[in-house]
Amino acid sequence: MVFDFRHKVVLVTGGSRGLGKAMCEGFARAGARVVVASRKLDACEALAESIRQGGGEAFAVAANMGVTEDIDRLVQATLEHYGAVDILINNAGINIAMGALTDLTPEAFDKMYQVNQRGPWYLASRLAPSMGENGGGAIINFLSVSGLKPPAYMGFYAATKAALEALTRVMAQEWAPLNIRVNAIAPGTFHSDLTDGAIAAIPGFEEGMIEANLIKRIADSEEILNPVFYLAGESFTTGTTLTVDGGMLVK
Repeated sequence: MVFDFRHKVVLVTGGSRGLGKAMCEGFARAGARVVVASRKLDACEALAESIRQGGGEAFAVAANMGVTEDIDRLVQATLEHYGAVDILINNAGINIAMGALTDLTPEAFDKMYQVNQRGPWYLASRLAPSMGENGGGAIINFLSVSGLKPPAYMGFYAATKAALEALTRVMAQEWAPLNIRVNAIAPGTFHSDLTDGAIAAIPGFEEGMIEANLIKRIADSEEILNPVFYLAGESFTTGTTLTVDGGMLVK
């Protein structure tokens, strides 16, 4: 299948690096007008400028997904600039609390839920009415394999991603009448700034990640594009979670 995203507006949160950066660049190459959103404006503007220099179209907006006022400004700025959003990629997420449940704090719990679940819900729910008025669209929420197979010492992160999967199913049901398809992607091990930093800093980290997969390697960031393009462009899939994990869940 060849998907054509010309004349589509794609908003990517967590868009300035890692998988988000790969998606912004990929959608721009496929003809979309891309909104690069993340916490740091300079990083967003640098990527947007790089996309424009390569012949694409991009718009940078700073927004912290844990702050509802930032999300309101993101929605307003995007609609004022492009007039619509056709595809929303809820990619931003944090994992600031790893450890035994008995050692974690309520403050860490609240912050992770604000960014990983409340933020995606709030952004999608503020955009859904206008997406419906514009003929519909697609929303893709980024989970993690840890949300489907929760590991010890990652309880908060796994819980936020599991909750986002449930929310994805509810969004799909509520917004189907608006012609909005809502799906999720649960990625496994991909190269990114965070992953590569951990590989460099932690002996044996890379080997452990590879061993956990049936496909014995770590995926390149650009490999996320095929599943994302499928869910963004296919017209009869909604309410599902697509795992892109190298076989981690069945190992």
